[in-house]
Amino acid sequence: MCDKCYKIIFYQAYCLILENDKVLFIGDKKERNVYKIKIDACMRIKSCLVASINDSFHWHRRLGHISMDIFSKLIKNELVKGLPYIAFKKKKLCTACSIGKQVKTFFKSKNHISTERPLELLHIDLFGPTRVRNINGNRYVFVIVDDFTRYIWILFLKSKDETIYKFVKFSKKS
Repeated sequence: MCDKCYKIIFYQAYCLILENDKVLFIGDKKERNVYKIKIDACMRIKSCLVASINDSFHWHRRLGHISMDIFSKLIKNELVKGLPYIAFKKKKLCTACSIGKQVKTFFKSKNHISTERPLELLHIDLFGPTRVRNINGNRYVFVIVDDFTRYIWILFLKSKDETIYKFVKFSKKS
């Protein structure tokens, strides 16, 4: 309504919507700072207050940042009432989606081994808790991969805090 050049004044229990200093609507304050007005009680307004934007990104935001594929299906199959036919660019992301999505860049594959001897570079991963415990009651898995030999050690843990002790024990053995 502010974009339509109406002046809105908020008070403790109500709000006023003015056009050229004439009161068009009076809104009563309801719970959670929501003001409710009765449009049919005051028919002096001449312009339409309904938003009719045919911008694809506006509808994308309004519909909860849905993907453009789903958006095109909604339009094509007429699944949403009042959704206008809008041409859009599929590959373009809105700024909120581009910030929210993690863009993953892949590492270039190497054709040669960069290490010169075993145990020079280790790749380590810890995951869990798994839904099902193994026979010994462990729920975490600690994986160590040697970059040179590609040999894999798998250690099972009852809790995450055992990780450092298992790694120290592993490094002393090697």
